Amino acid sequence: MSHKPRIAETPSVRLIDLKSKSNSYFIVASVEVGNTTTKCILTATDLEKGTTYHVVKTVRMTRDVRQPKPGEEIFGKTLTGVELSSESVAELVRNTLLEAVKKANLDIKKDIHFVVRSTGVVAGFDAPEEVGEFIKALADGCLIAGVPPRNMTPPMSQDNINPRFQKFSKLNKVIFDGAVASVLPPTGATGVEIVANEMEGELATAGIKEGAQWVDVDFRNPCLSMDFGTTLDGRIISPEEPYAKTIGNFCGYAGAIPDAIIRGTQLVDLELGTALDVFDQKPPGMITMFLKGKKIKEYANRLMEKISIEKVPENVTRYGSVPVNPAAAAEIGVVLIGCDVGTNGSRMDELTELGAQIYKEEGLKVLFAVIDEVMAGVIYRLVEVAQKEGVVFPETSIGITGRAAISGDKPKLVLEKLETLGLGDKIEEKIVFVDDGLARGAAVMARCMNSLGTPHNPLGGHTGGKCILKDRIKLQSQ
Repeated sequence: MSHKPRIAETPSVRLIDLKSKSNSYFIVASVEVGNTTTKCILTATDLEKGTTYHVVKTVRMTRDVRQPKPGEEIFGKTLTGVELSSESVAELVRNTLLEAVKKANLDIKKDIHFVVRSTGVVAGFDAPEEVGEFIKALADGCLIAGVPPRNMTPPMSQDNINPRFQKFSKLNKVIFDGAVASVLPPTGATGVEIVANEMEGELATAGIKEGAQWVDVDFRNPCLSMDFGTTLDGRIISPEEPYAKTIGNFCGYAGAIPDAIIRGTQLVDLELGTALDVFDQKPPGMITMFLKGKKIKEYANRLMEKISIEKVPENVTRYGSVPVNPAAAAEIGVVLIGCDVGTNGSRMDELTELGAQIYKEEGLKVLFAVIDEVMAGVIYRLVEVAQKEGVVFPETSIGITGRAAISGDKPKLVLEKLETLGLGDKIEEKIVFVDDGLARGAAVMARCMNSLGTPHNPLGGHTGGKCILKDRIKLQSQ
């Protein structure tokens, strides 16, 4: 049976509405330095309704970051080997942020109410904890762009909140205690002790919670989120109330898989090229799929044979290039599920070789159809492993974001494949595909830090349940 995927796309807001003195828009800048792209996305949340709108997006290729200068310490590199220093990252962040603010015709000091920064560049680090240095470089970039420090940290009291938004804040009733959209991180303040890109997983989960509201999917706890940027991140969330726990994390390769396949076409740079460079929004026609369907599945199966998806073994420190600590995860009951190609990408060249063969024999349209089939297969296997590990509950909703999972025919194929796992009736009501999960998540995190919740339209709590504000007040009073 064919299901129609529910794909959330953020509607835009007009500049005239943002500039209106009577508006209740809380404007957040999400600054994200990824392995492939560096983005600044501005969103505006209407605090009366609790709905988030798109303002503007600027995207730069991370590979275009300036080279570290003599005397600058190289503290990491992207998945494709682009070297980074604190100073070069800070400049990249500053330029991307200022470009977005200028494009939106806004003032960085007066009009941007909060800035949240994140990174997916974790492959070049030796241990999960080293991500902290990168986050500091992101903060430096925001500061030199002119962001006031108070717009990047939780306020100490309601008096420290912008007077315009004080009436919306619940900070005099509940403080920010680390839970974002009613989910606690795996351990400590960040969870990076377990997996280096845990913060991205946190933001993606929160962003999918917000995006799901636009397409009538109740993506509250328990839920499972996956973010398919160049690397994979995401969380599996328990059903507890008022705060649910993070009981699983995803890590490894995601968009790096189609990137490796597409390099076989030689239409992109053999080292730095990505599927984004040649992606055509038009999927193959019905006739192509009818004539080539069997061939597409055969090629996809051959590619899938080179991809490992499993519970991360306890004896590794890196999985799918991402620094991990499976022993620490096991100790606190968190399941780590990873996606690798060989061992830390050792079989990526084989994907490129097969990509070259498919392109030569069938052309680019069929190659993209194969990529759709492969990525849908990856999602299916990730959920299947989570199910076998006992962390998928009858009421669990599934949320998917990221360039390598929501483009082309992937959402339709994902629904078809996941239906075979017996996740319940009306599967399209339990699975949501969301654009810009990280940027939406930044808007949610900023609201949580400032206690700007909307009890009549809650993001936290249990699927089908009510707002948990009273429960939180009771918990914190103890």
